Amino acid sequence: MNTTNTNKDLNVEPTITNRYLQSCRKLLAGIEQAKNKVQNDFHVTLEPHHKSYKLALNEAEALAWQTAYPHLVFPSLAVEKFQTVVAWQTRQQSLHKHRSVFAEAA
Repeated sequence: MNTTNTNKDLNVEPTITNRYLQSCRKLLAGIEQAKNKVQNDFHVTLEPHHKSYKLALNEAEALAWQTAYPHLVFPSLAVEKFQTVVAWQTRQQSLHKHRSVFAEAA
């Protein structure tokens, strides 16, 4: 009798494990798909400062994984991080232009 119950328990465990692995793979694929979409949306802006955007994307992903629902949080965090990089770059370009004007005036 015990042997039959043990066999039933062994048959259930791989199914649960497989479901868990499928769920994890689906979650990872969703995050990767969201990454690609955000990168495509910001493709024009990405070119000159690729490293800054890659770091922003990695930071957004790391923050998303700290939540209970990373697949839901990641897209918003990624867009927010990208917008922050764009704002920073715009500010830097503005400052650089002002320095150039002052240098020419001197």
